[in-house]
Amino acid sequence: MKLFSLLALAAAALLPAAAHAHTPYLAPSEFAPGERATVTLDASFAETLFVPEVAFDDSRFEVTGPDGRTVAADTVQVLKTRTVAEHALAGKGTYRFSTGHRLGAVFRTWELDGKTQGSRDPSQPLPAGAKLLSHFQSLTRAETYVTAGAPDTAALKPHGEGLELVPLTHPGDLYAGERFEFEVHFDGKPLADQKIEITEAVWTSDRKPAEVSLLSDAQGRAVFNLAQPGTYLALVRHRAPAPAGAAAPEYSHSYTLSFRVLEQ
Repeated sequence: MKLFSLLALAAAALLPAAAHAHTPYLAPSEFAPGERATVTLDASFAETLFVPEVAFDDSRFEVTGPDGRTVAADTVQVLKTRTVAEHALAGKGTYRFSTGHRLGAVFRTWELDGKTQGSRDPSQPLPAGAKLLSHFQSLTRAETYVTAGAPDTAALKPHGEGLELVPLTHPGDLYAGERFEFEVHFDGKPLADQKIEITEAVWTSDRKPAEVSLLSDAQGRAVFNLAQPGTYLALVRHRAPAPAGAAAPEYSHSYTLSFRVLEQ
């Protein structure tokens, strides 16, 4: 029977800060490849973006093309610290790459004798006299966009289910000094007052990454001011009731979007 402190559980699933938790990501080798290129992507969970630590497994990697059709990625290989996906582009336009949904561990936390404890063992009974604080299963999706040639918008169409960031500014056309506007959706509806954490990826530098916290408005919209060029990851988490028959009464939804900001 293995117990986890509240801090350990928070690092795994409760805290939204990207720089302080194992954060899921999907990162392409190129955001602007050639129109017939084969795109390679890394998918992992990491504390430092994009330094892989735990492979993103048990999901169906998908690609939505400029024609709006969604297909399985050509090749997916699960390694120890990362999953590598490859896909040959069919021509010009914008492509959305997605890990698909991944069901993860079941978490419980409880309070007993003034102390908070937790477990990821579903067979462990709740200690006598303990007050259950939370009981949920993680559900994760990571995405990114690449554009070959001029950007188009068919691949930007929302999934309409689960948690997602829906770009209003094209994610392949972001420049320093401008703005990235998007909406937070859950099951196809805008999510108001939702926290979004955006972290700069500076894995090849000793410089501390820039971190920004945003809050969506009543229409689910948020704006990220693009102060400097670089590669970034936006993270959203949201709790919601799980469907009947799930392993826990709630799902802890996590969604990340990797994107690049160019110099003017």
